[in-house]
Amino acid sequence: MVIVMKSNYTPQQLEEVVKTVQAHGLTPHVSHGVETTIVAVIGECHTIPSDPFEALEGVESVKRISQPFKLASRQFLPENSVFPIDGFRIGGEEIVLIAGPCSVESRDQILKTAHAVRQAGANALRGGVFKPRTSPYSFQGLGEEGLEYLAEARQQTGMPIVVEITSQTQLDLMLKYVDVFQVGARNMQNFNLLRALGEIRKPVLLKRGMSATIEELLMSAEYILAGGNHHVILCERGIRTFESSTRNTTDINAIPVLKRLTHLPVILDPSHATGHAEYVPAIARAAIAAGADGLIVEVHPDPAKAFSDGKQSLKPETFAEMVRQVKAIAEAMGRRIAPVHSLVQVA
Repeated sequence: MVIVMKSNYTPQQLEEVVKTVQAHGLTPHVSHGVETTIVAVIGECHTIPSDPFEALEGVESVKRISQPFKLASRQFLPENSVFPIDGFRIGGEEIVLIAGPCSVESRDQILKTAHAVRQAGANALRGGVFKPRTSPYSFQGLGEEGLEYLAEARQQTGMPIVVEITSQTQLDLMLKYVDVFQVGARNMQNFNLLRALGEIRKPVLLKRGMSATIEELLMSAEYILAGGNHHVILCERGIRTFESSTRNTTDINAIPVLKRLTHLPVILDPSHATGHAEYVPAIARAAIAAGADGLIVEVHPDPAKAFSDGKQSLKPETFAEMVRQVKAIAEAMGRRIAPVHSLVQVA
């Protein structure tokens, strides 16, 4: 259920609406849009009549949300969600670029990559320090040592850092370092982790599971939103199909579908979607043409020697060329690439 407030409502009237919702054993979520303030009513409210809410002063109308994902739905918030990440905003007209290696391998590697991708036009730096690997014998990440290297890279370049979290037990440690928490495909339905991320107030980049439907992705986002964290970024990263020529199959359809269903920002990961560096620029271009709000791309200074995912990682010079191509498509779509962070410190 959604309660739409009148344009001239008073704070006291809004407070009375919230109290009435709570009195019915339901949870209110207030959203202040550009033109409209909405109170989303979460809980088993299908048997509760709308009359008690319609009669309250300051209420314009009461509507039922038909989608199972309530807070992620455009029925709850018709306008695009736009929110700041240190140095830029995501969800608006500007397209954001997140780039960096699959894994933080050393101080020299991550600092070299950070400066290279920033110079090419990246807005944020990605890098894994806790790596969920298929084999227990593969490189598992540097842990806190890697977080310290990422923090140093942020200090030198000004770029916020995006890091994957694989367990809620890592949350307290990562809160000291991380600007954006990434939830990988394997953890999209790790509901305990999603609930924990709903309680923090830092952005969460939620990747679609490799066999998940779009509705399942949105329901996973709902766990985070229901906890009070409204800064959620959805990421399409390819799904598993019978096709074996690429690592996954890029569901380019998902971008316009998600943009129709939800107000949340939508980005695409062409690295995992293809698994081959040679295909990454083409899929990145297609994503922007389809309406994506950004890209997250794997970049490594020497992909042949990468500890993980070297096959799908771009060299810095290839990434720079991809950014030039993406910029041209963004302009053709009436959009623009977000400017790089202005803060640069000498190492």
